[in-house]
Amino acid sequence: MFSGKEFPSSSSFLAAYASMAGSIMMAQSIANQLSHLIPHHVRSYLSSTLRYFFKPQSPILTLVIDESTGIARNQVYDASETYLCTKVSPNTKRLKISKTPTEKNLTIKLEKGEKIVDNYEGVELQWRLVFAEAEKNDSHNPFQPRNVEKRWFELSFHRDHKETILGSYIPYILERAKSIKEEVRVLKMHTLNNSQGYGGIKWESINLEHPATFETLAMEPDLKNIVIEDLNRFVKRKDFYKRVGRAWKRGYLLYGPPGTGKSSLVAAMANHLKFDVYDLQLANIMRDSDLRRLFLATGNRSILVIEDIDCSLDLPDRRQVSKDGDGRKQHDVQVTNAAVRFYLFFYLIFDDC
Repeated sequence: MFSGKEFPSSSSFLAAYASMAGSIMMAQSIANQLSHLIPHHVRSYLSSTLRYFFKPQSPILTLVIDESTGIARNQVYDASETYLCTKVSPNTKRLKISKTPTEKNLTIKLEKGEKIVDNYEGVELQWRLVFAEAEKNDSHNPFQPRNVEKRWFELSFHRDHKETILGSYIPYILERAKSIKEEVRVLKMHTLNNSQGYGGIKWESINLEHPATFETLAMEPDLKNIVIEDLNRFVKRKDFYKRVGRAWKRGYLLYGPPGTGKSSLVAAMANHLKFDVYDLQLANIMRDSDLRRLFLATGNRSILVIEDIDCSLDLPDRRQVSKDGDGRKQHDVQVTNAAVRFYLFFYLIFDDC
């Protein structure tokens, strides 16, 4: 049933429609006139502001990790690149692989535009590698490199997990990347370059390919375990050394005739710790400044070996003289170079890099 009120006639509808259409056309005309009066950048700002307030906010947060900070390489980018090599899935379509003569395994990297999905503590994260051509300040400058590409990673996740990603996930990637690099890196053997050219004496390196390990080392099992436990314990006690105000380093003194395994033990330690070896012969050092420069040039996480340290020192015969009851001199102890000529001395130098 209908109420007593009657429906509007068709002529009334047409009149209302015509009035509304006229109002819209007038508003459009006014907006077009204003657009000529308002600068373009102001109109763009107003348009983006309106879109921001009226467009629904996305729950996805994206972190941009540039390859460079503008001054140096971005450590987070390098760590992410290393970490994502271990997260390649069957769904990945394009990869870049390479290998240098000094590398043991293939190096795998993402191709432009590829995506990797990772999970951390129940949070799904999506990685994407983005390439773009860098802006050129002066296209007429012949010294400016051409076709320079800018690269960055985009890490997307639900914004509710921002604190977890920044506080836990990113530090985890940095530590994991460090471990991966230590596992695959090629150890180096550094020796002295005796050529006294420009810059004086310096280190030169070759790959350390000594096969000795603690598993193959001919050594008493109990003593071998003591050495391994001592090395492992020392590596983990950096904070303790810092707390007591001591330098974080460890020294060993080995002695014995040639062929008893001193060099093999050094190589086994280097392979166990993944440390480079610096072989220093003091007989080739003529000035204190050269020795100081060589020490400063040693890399972190390395073993510094000083061979035949007895031959580098002037140890005159020392005799402990006493008299017996008859007043005659007795030579009780004699220390000479010959007694220690097979000594080998080395330090382990540690750092957190």
